[in-house]
Amino acid sequence: MTGLLVRAATNEDVEGWLRLRLALWPHGEEAEFLDDIRRLLDDGRAFVAEEDERLVGFAEFSLRPYAEGCESSPVPYLEGWYVRPDARRRGYGRALVSAFESWAREHGFREVASDVLLENTESQQAHEALGFQEVERLVVYRKELTRE
Repeated sequence: MTGLLVRAATNEDVEGWLRLRLALWPHGEEAEFLDDIRRLLDDGRAFVAEEDERLVGFAEFSLRPYAEGCESSPVPYLEGWYVRPDARRRGYGRALVSAFESWAREHGFREVASDVLLENTESQQAHEALGFQEVERLVVYRKELTRE
């Protein structure tokens, strides 16, 4: 991993970070993502991984008032975590999560949380490899209301 650097995201990362977000969430809206990125930059709640001056991953987090299985509030919550496929299994994801965990410790938190879609077994395995413990399975429902 020569040249690996994990650091707080900066304004110079916006374009590359946006491309990575679109790879993780391909149905997202670019304008909405740019608003999210600006907010995360203002809050200081994102890290990027770069190799040889090229962004290869990111981790974004929020503070949620509640997270399933957690005992404290608020809870630092890993909202987005992505490493380019060509850079996976080389420690980038671990380094990003480690930066997130260090931020949480430095700010006095004693636990962090995350979630994964049920069908995303690769991400489940990655979380478990980094010490996350599954605490609950959840099925989410939606019902569209029609005018009567």
